[in-house]
Amino acid sequence: MSWLDRTLPKLRFWTKRDVPENLWSKCRACGQLTFTKEVEKNYWVCPHCGHHERIGPDVRFDMLFDDGEYKTIGIDKAKDDPLGFRDSKRYTDRLKDARSKTKADDAFEIALGKIAGLPTVIGVQNFFFMAGSMGVNVGNAFIRGVETALERRAPYVVFSASGGARMQESILSLMQLPRTTVMLNRLKREGIPYIVVLTDPTTGGVTASFAMLGDIHIAEPGALIGFAGQRVIENTIREKLPEGFQRSEYLLEHGMIDMVVHRKELRDTLANVLGILTKTEHGVPVQPRKAIAAPTE
Repeated sequence: MSWLDRTLPKLRFWTKRDVPENLWSKCRACGQLTFTKEVEKNYWVCPHCGHHERIGPDVRFDMLFDDGEYKTIGIDKAKDDPLGFRDSKRYTDRLKDARSKTKADDAFEIALGKIAGLPTVIGVQNFFFMAGSMGVNVGNAFIRGVETALERRAPYVVFSASGGARMQESILSLMQLPRTTVMLNRLKREGIPYIVVLTDPTTGGVTASFAMLGDIHIAEPGALIGFAGQRVIENTIREKLPEGFQRSEYLLEHGMIDMVVHRKELRDTLANVLGILTKTEHGVPVQPRKAIAAPTE
């Protein structure tokens, strides 16, 4: 028996079936390959360049709520295709594809749980569902989040991630701008905190409505935030705009947002902000300190 015959049975040849899927993740910013588990441990932030990858509602909820415990809140769904819209593909088929890929009903999900012991409602736009576009069901979900916050007297925290209004629903999608704005006025009248966390990207009608109406605006590093695209604006005003003028850091420098926070620090930051706005610490009302009498001579 030759050495090759003796060696071959001991060797293991990897087949495509043996290699786990999604073993590596490629950063969209720097192009570096990293073990997916390492990126996940780093809050889905590239360890090489700090780029914040887009994440869905389930990951957000797990990261933010105490012990990852929360209850999702359902909504009354509107008709899927009210206008019978079709371009290169039927709108109903696009919805079916998006639901199959994301396992979600639409591009906005809400959940109730606790952050540092404080009952909180969190709403998250899902960019993986038709680019987080805002249609009637997204408006309904956002409003259900407001109603839950009013019922529970709990703060409302929303994570925006959207390409804007959903063109397949035309005027009905644009009507979500005033609908969400009216509901937010109810929150403000009741003195219930509303915090917006702007993530990459937040554009179009979402920016023109609930994304810029928060009591506090927090953004993730490097997030694209704006209404129209840079090229569209430049062609309209016939001027060259500064590099990165629609990124989080530029907006912070020019007073459009309140802070830019790394994802790994976001939960603690939200806990601190919510504690200040609700005058609580770990969900318990803070007792006012007794005045200290001035020393007498």
